[in-house]
Amino acid sequence: GQLDALAVATEEEIAATEGVGSTIAKSVAEWFGNPDNLDLIERLRVAGVNFDGPPASTIPQTLEGFSIVVSGGLDAFSRDGAEDAITSRGGKSPGSVSKKTTALVLGNDPGASKVTKAQECGVPILTEAQFVTLLETGQLP
Repeated sequence: GQLDALAVATEEEIAATEGVGSTIAKSVAEWFGNPDNLDLIERLRVAGVNFDGPPASTIPQTLEGFSIVVSGGLDAFSRDGAEDAITSRGGKSPGSVSKKTTALVLGNDPGASKVTKAQECGVPILTEAQFVTLLETGQLP
């Protein structure tokens, strides 16, 4: 959430970030180790780019600890909009179903492999209306 903290983080600290592996962590650390890149950051800062991250969220964190996968098109959400709705409420929105998935939301023309995997793993499958309720309440139907 804060660029200056990332700039001074060690490769190990970067790799400890959710979703970041050792290869990406090494690349990020190397990028911040390049003086030309640090100069670029300072020029952007002077130009007014916000490196402090977004303001604290006022959205209730109803999905804290949840991992919600969306498959297929939703009527009320774009793909990015559904992901933002999940992550802004403290949840994760991975691209694939696993045993750690809290729920699979089915839209129009969902991926058959995601449905099959959810069924195999015992993951609840939700409609778009149930998804909206989950966003609001944090309760699975």
